[in-house]
Amino acid sequence: SMETKVKDLTVVELQSLISDAVRGAIEDLIEDILALSSDEYLRSIEEARSDYKEGNVNYLEELYDV
Repeated sequence: SMETKVKDLTVVELQSLISDAVRGAIEDLIEDILALSSDEYLRSIEEARSDYKEGNVNYLEELYDV
């Protein structure tokens, strides 16, 4: 397969790629901030970590008979 190099992009194409990457990173950051400001979400993380430490886990192989 032929790889596109930065030097082969138009300015508009490069701007679009950068814009999409920045937009995605900002959306991820906002999602993280919202999640971390949720007490319920933070409690679920604590519960999951506790379950993991206690060995209360299911493996994908067990759940999906893989």
